[in-house]
Amino acid sequence: MGGKNKQRTKGNLRPSNSGRAAELLAKEQGTVPGFIGFGTSQNDLGYVPAIQGAEEIDSLVDSDFRMVLRKLSKKDVTTKLKAMQEFGTMCTERDTEVVKGVLPYWPRIFCKISLDHDRRVREATQQAFEKLILKVKKHLAPYLKSLMGYWLMAQCDTYTPAASAAKDAFEAAFPPSKQPEAIAFCKDEITSVLQDHLIKETPDTLSDPQTVPEEEREAKFHRVVTCSLLALKKLLCLLPDNELDSLEEKFKSLLSQNKFWKYGKHSIPQIRSAYFELVSALCQRIPQLMKDEASKVSPSVLLSIDDSDPIVCPALWEAVLYTLTTIEDCWLHVNAKKSVFPKLSAVVREGGRGLATIIYPYLLPFISKLPQSITDPKLDFFKNFLTSVVVGLSTERIKTSFSECSAVISAFFECLRFIMQQNLGEEEIEEMLISDQLIPFIDAVLKDPRLQDGQLFNHLAETLSSWEAKADVEKDDKIAHSLDKVLLNFWERLSEICVEKINEPEADVKSVSGVSNLLQVLQKPKSSLKSNKKKVGKVRFADELPESNKENEKCVSENSEGSELMTELSLSHNCSDLVSPLRKKPLEDLVCKLAAMSINYVNEQKSEQHLKFLSTLLSSFSSTQVFKMLLGDEKQSIVKAKPLEIARLVEKNPAVQFLYQKLIGWLNEDQRKDAGFLVDILYSALCCCDNNMERKYVLDDLIEGNLKWNSILQVIEKACSSSDKHALVTPWLKGDILGEKLVTLADHLCHKDLESTVSSDSYFSERWALLSLVLSQHVKNDYLIGEVYVERIIVKLHETLSKVKELSEAENNDSSVSFICDVAYNYFSSAKGCLLMPSSEDLLLTLFQLCAQNKEKTHLPDFLVCKLKNTWLSGVNLLTHQTGSTCRQSTFLCLSALWLKNQVQSSSLDIKSLQVLLCAVDDLLNMLLESEDTNLLGVYIESVMPSNSEWEKMRQSLPMQWLHRPLLEGRLSLNYECFKTDFKEQDAKKLPSHLCTSALLSKMILVALKKEIVLENNELEKIIAELLYSLQWYEELDNPPIFLTGFCEMLQKMNITYDNLCGLGNTSGLLQLLFNRSMENGTLWSLIIAKLILSRSVSSDEVKRHYRRKEGFFPLTEGNMHTIQSLCPFLSKEDKKEFIAQCIPPLLAWTKEDLCSTNGGFGHLAIFNSCLQTRSIDDGELLHGILKILISWKKDHEDVFLFSCNLSEVSPEILGVNIEIIRFLSLFLKYCSSPLAESEWDFIMCSMLAWLETTRENHTLYSVPLVQLFACVSCDLACELSAFFDSTTLDTIGNLPVNLISEWKEFFSQGIHNLLLPLLVTVTGESKDTSETSFQNAVLKPMCETLTYIPKDQLLSQKLPSKLVAGQKTNLPEYLQTLLNTLAPLLLYRARPVQIAVYHMLYKLMPELPQYDQDNLKSYGDEEEEPALSPPAALMSLLSTQEDLLENVLGCIPVGQIVTIKPLSEDFCYVLGYLLTWKLILTFFKAASSQLRALYSMYLRKTKSLNKLLYHLFRLMPENPTYAETAIELSNKEPKTFFTEELQLSIRG
Repeated sequence: MGGKNKQRTKGNLRPSNSGRAAELLAKEQGTVPGFIGFGTSQNDLGYVPAIQGAEEIDSLVDSDFRMVLRKLSKKDVTTKLKAMQEFGTMCTERDTEVVKGVLPYWPRIFCKISLDHDRRVREATQQAFEKLILKVKKHLAPYLKSLMGYWLMAQCDTYTPAASAAKDAFEAAFPPSKQPEAIAFCKDEITSVLQDHLIKETPDTLSDPQTVPEEEREAKFHRVVTCSLLALKKLLCLLPDNELDSLEEKFKSLLSQNKFWKYGKHSIPQIRSAYFELVSALCQRIPQLMKDEASKVSPSVLLSIDDSDPIVCPALWEAVLYTLTTIEDCWLHVNAKKSVFPKLSAVVREGGRGLATIIYPYLLPFISKLPQSITDPKLDFFKNFLTSVVVGLSTERIKTSFSECSAVISAFFECLRFIMQQNLGEEEIEEMLISDQLIPFIDAVLKDPRLQDGQLFNHLAETLSSWEAKADVEKDDKIAHSLDKVLLNFWERLSEICVEKINEPEADVKSVSGVSNLLQVLQKPKSSLKSNKKKVGKVRFADELPESNKENEKCVSENSEGSELMTELSLSHNCSDLVSPLRKKPLEDLVCKLAAMSINYVNEQKSEQHLKFLSTLLSSFSSTQVFKMLLGDEKQSIVKAKPLEIARLVEKNPAVQFLYQKLIGWLNEDQRKDAGFLVDILYSALCCCDNNMERKYVLDDLIEGNLKWNSILQVIEKACSSSDKHALVTPWLKGDILGEKLVTLADHLCHKDLESTVSSDSYFSERWALLSLVLSQHVKNDYLIGEVYVERIIVKLHETLSKVKELSEAENNDSSVSFICDVAYNYFSSAKGCLLMPSSEDLLLTLFQLCAQNKEKTHLPDFLVCKLKNTWLSGVNLLTHQTGSTCRQSTFLCLSALWLKNQVQSSSLDIKSLQVLLCAVDDLLNMLLESEDTNLLGVYIESVMPSNSEWEKMRQSLPMQWLHRPLLEGRLSLNYECFKTDFKEQDAKKLPSHLCTSALLSKMILVALKKEIVLENNELEKIIAELLYSLQWYEELDNPPIFLTGFCEMLQKMNITYDNLCGLGNTSGLLQLLFNRSMENGTLWSLIIAKLILSRSVSSDEVKRHYRRKEGFFPLTEGNMHTIQSLCPFLSKEDKKEFIAQCIPPLLAWTKEDLCSTNGGFGHLAIFNSCLQTRSIDDGELLHGILKILISWKKDHEDVFLFSCNLSEVSPEILGVNIEIIRFLSLFLKYCSSPLAESEWDFIMCSMLAWLETTRENHTLYSVPLVQLFACVSCDLACELSAFFDSTTLDTIGNLPVNLISEWKEFFSQGIHNLLLPLLVTVTGESKDTSETSFQNAVLKPMCETLTYIPKDQLLSQKLPSKLVAGQKTNLPEYLQTLLNTLAPLLLYRARPVQIAVYHMLYKLMPELPQYDQDNLKSYGDEEEEPALSPPAALMSLLSTQEDLLENVLGCIPVGQIVTIKPLSEDFCYVLGYLLTWKLILTFFKAASSQLRALYSMYLRKTKSLNKLLYHLFRLMPENPTYAETAIELSNKEPKTFFTEELQLSIRG
């Protein structure tokens, strides 16, 4: 046909001749052949579809499908898996006509690949098949016969997902009603395929030996055999009855093959299991055929009865029962006694070999089917059989497995009852069953508690019930008599073994427990077995597949014995709850005998074990007869003092008499720890009382007597654990006697603990447990005791908690608080459904308050605080889950909100206290969020929210030190004295109430916003505004105390920030609110808006919307003025011009009275200054015009200008307007570039000098803020003038009036320094410890900066008070030494401006000083070997002091380690003064001659000052000495360092 290796042309789609031949064959036969010339067996590995040569058919196959089909023939698993998945996808996505083209090829592909070794491929094949079916539907029909055999095998695949996929595909093709019809249609083909697999195939015929490993070939063969066997079973189950006959011949052929029967002994468990399943199906569906093959079936099945493989066992036993049922003569073909029964006995004796739950349920059906001929002699057979079952029970595996133990016990009783039923009247067998089997069986179980879990006692009770019921209804006297005799024998033997177990001084605990359990069950048999009881007489065999009801409901017909057994079971089912008269008397006699025996041991030997047994016995058998037996012949001995009712009860009721004579004594024995079983006896005695009132009399009498608290506790615990017991004592629990006693107990416990430190754990724990129990236990949503007593107990607990603050921490550690927490926690946790009473809400409030306060105040240790928290949270949890409006009406919520409000408004909280409070509130609010009432949290926040007047009061109570900085910086202007004193010493750690309140409410809304709770009445905006007010107040403080810094850090840690609050809620109205408050009140509100704009939280455009009309700011109020001042830096030039235009006309028209008012000269000039400060006014004429207005003010109202006057008599209004005038003049000099007239210069300079004189004369009033501010601006003006004249050049002098420079130098400059230098000495002498950053020292900065401009000649001419030091060696004249001695110490002054100014002044003197030593040089050198001369003594004395100070600061730091000094700290001033002093000394050296330098150097060497300097420098030197410069500068120049550049020491730098 053209050569084997000839290359075919690419794209040549014309098929070969063989392909066309296949097409013709297909047309003739109407079906698609498999493979021409190769057959259809699986050992054919070729994959060339015979019909692909037909053009008409081949043209129907899509090219993509052809590619996928070719991939499916590959050997690689991954390739096949992906190809099959791709095939399934294509079946879903392509058109039906395209997919139909694949159908002729699919059977061959499916039959081969559905048996693939890889399980994933098999699963994917079935999934793809389902998709193919869903697409082509009925067009699959012509190919069913070639598919169905393999399809059934696939449904029985050992890989469950693959089998499940095949079943899904089958159900997709055929609904359940059509499946039998489809199977019948293909039955012959199915049978042929499956028989071939079972009989003809081998591992080597299924797989190619040359390419497939042996292990893989074997595995595939075993799987194919297993699937074929199961598929045959499935075929039988699904096939309709009328189709079975047609297959009988084929099955007969199969069964005639020895290879088939060998599968029952195959080494692979799966094959054996499938084989036995098929045998069962054959017996069920083709019984006659199996009868014909009885000689093969019987040995194959019955001789395998000892197969203990868990896979095989279920199918095997099913096959055994079907064999016994179907083949009546099966025992003819096996030797039962030599072959079958020994194997069965071995299995049973070994406890089923781990398969008891599978095997034992089959035992009863098995023995019920045994013919009598096989079991003779019956006595021996049944004895051996039951003995084997009992032996099996003793194996360790059975004892340790509850399910297996239960299976064995159940099977034993089922078989016992069956054998008894079949052999009633045969005394030997009856005796054997009771004496040799049942009683020893019970005895064995009594000795081993592990076997008692197998429900033996319940099976025994049910067995007895069935016999008793049958004896009652049996009409045959002989049978009834036999049953009576059996029962009598049973009770006699049972009594013997029970007495044997109890009648020992040291009775075995396990045996005693077993006897008590047995008697309890026999008295009240449990009904749990009834629902689980197997219908032993009716055996149903169901196939695993759910498709066919027929398959599940093929049952073996019942025989006569089974029917009788079912009758027996139904009788026992109806009568098991009633104790038969046949049981009642012998049971009571046995109980009385055991009780009498036990009480003797208790009385004579005080046997605890017998007493416990007696307790258990009485719990089930509490009758007067038993109690009378327990009393015996003892005489009545009760105290005569008992009430009449008790005496009568004792007389008539043996149980009560026993209680008083015996039980009370036992209960009160101290050495007995566990008295629970004695309390059970108490309840047994109470059961014998006629009514609840009698029980109440007894219990009331007991608790008023000597019954101990732990016994009372156990009585109540037992009542809580059982509804029956609770019903017995309800009147007593609700009664007054118990209630009053418990209230007294609560009072005693609380006060006893407070008064003494007795160890509460050992002495009080039981009593506290009792209180906890009566408060926390509820029955039908009602308290255990009377509600009035519950409330009184809670009041006692509350009173005790309220006093804990008065105790120390050590006392609280030993107090009752911990117990109260436990009691309250249990009370709140258990009160679901109960409304809280008022006293419990008060208790809850106190718990909350203790947790919300700092432990320094409550004196509670940490573990108690933790307990308190858990307790109040449980209470709030209960509160929030109450329905309706109950929660809002809670007094706890109202009072806690009020308490929180008072706490934060009382100004008594430090940071720690506030933090504790906020944490408690956070816990509270998170609990409130869980309430069904979504508005509850909003209502609670509203309750804490202060009113507007309360907010205003808190704002006013804030210390006013915040105003210092805005006033000094010119951001705000004031003309009245509103300052209070600084923070009081005693309040050094107490936070202002406004800060606490704003923090609390911010925390509350933060919690609310996270849960998207909407607040009403703009509360969100109001709270955020107040928080901003608090933060702005802190930010404006000069030198805030540490505790305020800690407050802000705490807010950050708790995420209480403006950004967080605004990010979570709608704050659209916040800016309007702030603007309104700023316009109304000014001050901080105005600064807040500026801060928001500066931090870019708000844009200036947003603010602009609120001031569209500039006229709205006029007439001026303080609020309007402050708002404009704060907005000035952010206003456009046009806006500022509009404001200035509004201000200028009024400046011309004010009278003297209005000049100082806010809506007069002061206010408008302040606004003008604010605009001018931002450098936005470049109109020289305008500035000159304002200056002329001020000059006219001086002419008209000279007394307004504070020239050389006493400021203590001046009003704040006048001070305010002077400050604004001076500030204007400073700004004028700074920003006005046009020349001034001589008169204008005279006005400015004369005014300046006059104001400086006022400043000097009133230095004692600097503590008054406005006076301090006046001094600052006066010095500022002097500084601006000094800077102006210092910077004049020849070019600029031409624009100045003639003689102005000379007047400045000769008069004004001299006047400034003559005033300021003495003032500096005075001020620094009065306040040595004042920080630079304090407001009191604010004047130092402008004053010192002005003094840096002092010329050397004026400095030398200063006449300061003489200051000479005794013993100071000096060659300097007195005036110069005085100047040095006055100024040099100021290098150690705490304020940097003073240090810098003094440095600049002394720097100017240093070059003058060496000359005086030069003049006296001859006096040094001759008398000393190494002559030395000290630099100026004032400097060296200062240097020595500074060295000591630096040694304290830096001495512990290794040389070379870098030290960072905090700016403006005390250490910073020491270091700065030290370095400045050395700069002065070096300057002094530079001016000295070489001869003097040598002398000075020798002195420095002797004092080691240079060594110390180097040590200190190497500690202070920065790691990176480079100047910080811009990138452009760095790229063009060499980098500048601290070593190459001269440091500019400026005061304002």
